[in-house]
Amino acid sequence: MGSMGEGARFLMGKLAHLIKKNKSGLVAILLAAGIAGFSTAACAGPRVDGDLLMGDISSHTVKKRESLFDIARKYDMGIIELQAANPGVNPWQPKPGTTVTVTKRHLLPGITRDGIVINLAASRLFYFKGPSEVMTFPIAHGKDGWETPVAATTIVEKRLHPTWTPPPNIRAENPDLPDFIPPGPNNPLGDYALALGLNGIMIHGTNAPSSIGKRASHGCIRMYPEDIQSLFNAVKKGTPVLITKTPYVLGWKGNKLYLQMTPKVHAVSKSKTPKKPKPDKFLHAAVEREAGSEATIDWDLVDEVMARADGIPTEIARRPFFGPPAPGNNLDHPQRASLTIINENNLSLR
Repeated sequence: MGSMGEGARFLMGKLAHLIKKNKSGLVAILLAAGIAGFSTAACAGPRVDGDLLMGDISSHTVKKRESLFDIARKYDMGIIELQAANPGVNPWQPKPGTTVTVTKRHLLPGITRDGIVINLAASRLFYFKGPSEVMTFPIAHGKDGWETPVAATTIVEKRLHPTWTPPPNIRAENPDLPDFIPPGPNNPLGDYALALGLNGIMIHGTNAPSSIGKRASHGCIRMYPEDIQSLFNAVKKGTPVLITKTPYVLGWKGNKLYLQMTPKVHAVSKSKTPKKPKPDKFLHAAVEREAGSEATIDWDLVDEVMARADGIPTEIARRPFFGPPAPGNNLDHPQRASLTIINENNLSLR
């Protein structure tokens, strides 16, 4: 395996223990960490030393015969995250002239600054090219019954113009599939594939770009053709890959604490009004622990962000100064990372 940072090695041990202990549920990881400086590649944003928040929020005016799928690809977003930020907008036939919100703002995962981190809940991949540069891309991943596994692995092979040989379990679903599909426009792997050290799981391109942002694959990670080309050219064999499932993320920008609640496919509503917020005691505990005693927390906004689940990082707390954490609390520091591990039922495991 390639070299891994301390955070990655720590997570591997935690994942192994928790998966063994909680066989019935996927592990979700709530990350809060400081990254000492970064510049963005695939997601434009300012270089801000010590901050966890990257990117910005802009708008786009819908043109004639333009769908949300077109807009999502134009801005390198997944369709679900674009829909979540624009509830009530018809994804296939939005009204020309409609102003849609384009969110390129993300809270960075802080487990490691080494290699690839995939957050299945957010349908997003981050690639740390080093301690000061990160690329991020939207992805599609495993659908019901074909879930992409939570795991720590590496890239074991790079394949240019791959041939796809349908495995027996996929052939059972579609007996009319040919024995193999050669490289070309009909190949579901696209032009680039990165094989992982997981049975049959790859990061690859797609001939169905409208699926990006959804749970749509048989377990593999799909990317837009232009995105997988960029990633393929940037990584090498042995690059570490962490696959996590993080339903919400907390992170600091200066003295402000942000909460990002990842949207779910079934939660993308036609209504512009979110359901009445229901406090989540486990989320509240995580916020309180991360904020520490110095910060002022807007609890109503915490509940609203949870109910809205639009994927947009929102300021929920503020402390009077930005500096090293006071003794005894769990505040982030630019040189440190903290994480809280929960399972899919929000039962605290720490």
